[in-house]
Amino acid sequence: MLQGLADVDRRIVGTKQLLRALDEGRIARAFVAADADLLLTKRVVDRCFDMNIPCVKVESMEKLGRACGIDVKAATAGLLK
Repeated sequence: MLQGLADVDRRIVGTKQLLRALDEGRIARAFVAADADLLLTKRVVDRCFDMNIPCVKVESMEKLGRACGIDVKAATAGLLK
């Protein structure tokens, strides 16, 4: 499910960048950490729902960050088209 997130050229990490990429229509699939702050993730989930883009809930911010190949936790990430 998290395949492709380690590829630097095909991913977006972070809520601001992900929301911007969603608005530009560049995201194929979004990922949201279940333990992230709801104020951060709700905007992403709502935008994905409105745009009919799959939004996958990941168990933790730590796992999402690790899947992205970064050393810090991540609340949201996305795969580019």
